[in-house]
Amino acid sequence: MTRVDFYILPEQGDASDSAVMTACKLCDKAVNAGFHVYAHVPDSALATHFDGALWSFRQGSFIAHERNIDQPSAPLPPVLIGDTEPPDTHLQILLNLGLEVPECFSRFERVLEIVAGDNHARTKSRERFKFYRDRGYELKTYEQTAEGGWTLRT
Repeated sequence: MTRVDFYILPEQGDASDSAVMTACKLCDKAVNAGFHVYAHVPDSALATHFDGALWSFRQGSFIAHERNIDQPSAPLPPVLIGDTEPPDTHLQILLNLGLEVPECFSRFERVLEIVAGDNHARTKSRERFKFYRDRGYELKTYEQTAEGGWTLRT
């Protein structure tokens, strides 16, 4: 059964930028562990921002990725960005930068829900949490510390 992890970001300046940087770090960690990631990003401007950030978030390297538009050609990079049905090669980790539960979430081994620090994003994340909980999915919630690390909320 799919495991769902929520990553709660603190309230701060640009909530979308913080969410994108967190998504980049989680993608980096997953790719370095050998996983494929499908980043569900339904907002076109946010997808463009995330695409650019994957090229430059860490000095001296980038995360190989591609937009999942019109079926990208093989071999596929470890990270795909899109809002359509993912290819079968990228069903390990779903990283959700949207405000709704992606329809295809249950096809993945793991879902990473990033929760920006603004009130609207938090309200929508509570709705997603309830959706997953009411269906019996294993849930974990991590809160970002002041130092940038993560603490498991119990």
